[in-house]
Amino acid sequence: MRFVKRRTARRTAALLIAGAVCAGAAGCGLSGGHGGSPGRSGKPSRSSSAGKTAGKTAGKDSGKETGRSGSEHGGADRHDKGGGGHSGSHPHGKDPLRGKVIVIDPGHNPRNRDQPDKISRSVDIGTGKKECDTTGTATNSGYSEAEFTLALAHRVRTELRKRGATVKFTHDGEEPYGPCVDERAKKGNRAHADAAVSLHADGAPGGSRGFHVILPASVHRGDADTRAVAGPSRRLGTDLRDAFRKATGTRPANYLGNGEGLDTRDDLGGLNLSTVPKVFLECGNMRDAADAALLTSRKWREKAARGVADGITAFLT
Repeated sequence: MRFVKRRTARRTAALLIAGAVCAGAAGCGLSGGHGGSPGRSGKPSRSSSAGKTAGKTAGKDSGKETGRSGSEHGGADRHDKGGGGHSGSHPHGKDPLRGKVIVIDPGHNPRNRDQPDKISRSVDIGTGKKECDTTGTATNSGYSEAEFTLALAHRVRTELRKRGATVKFTHDGEEPYGPCVDERAKKGNRAHADAAVSLHADGAPGGSRGFHVILPASVHRGDADTRAVAGPSRRLGTDLRDAFRKATGTRPANYLGNGEGLDTRDDLGGLNLSTVPKVFLECGNMRDAADAALLTSRKWREKAARGVADGITAFLT
């Protein structure tokens, strides 16, 4: 009992001495100092400047994605080059995609609606003929699939570049229309892409919910020959499905693919004519109110971009 009293006395004396030292030193506090609270890196955070940056970013993003196309796409693109999105160490190590070339194909084009004659002309997709391109679908409030795919593509590119990848787009909304579906496949081929992903959103009836990945069938007809890439594309699609589900918390589509989130098709020129592993990702149903609420959410798109990048990374590592 006396031992405890002596130890308590020593502790009290130590605290009094420490208090005296702190009183003469600026920034000394019980929680470790709040002259700038340290983050994970150990450096003080700058909350006021971070808030200003976040405000500017939100302004650019909302301007780009509320129906205005053209110069706003360039502004969002410049911001994406500067960073943002997910950071921190990756489970596959630093720069896991260094040396890899990835092609991102934003489905449709906001300008397609201005060129109905050109996008409706037929092109050869190997198994037959199909329209050069379409305008895509839209939410009931008018947010177009083409705007969504570009917004998501910019975020995916940011994520992939952080991991060391070289990222190429089939277009960035600046072309007068298209490109046509056959040309989209050829751009991936010419880039010798290690993986290619075409970003889309579906236009199924309301009540149909969820995302799915479209895989290429094994096709050998005309200019189409996917026999060498059908297997790798399925692995890419499976990794993408798993990562997208984990990152977004959304479930595979309840209206096709037996709930597995995978659908194999032989009628898409962007897949039939690809000689590199390639899949389509339908991120959700724009015609369903619940899915549309996700697709139009900037925060959800950030999660979706991480899911796409994680799926590609899993496939390539």
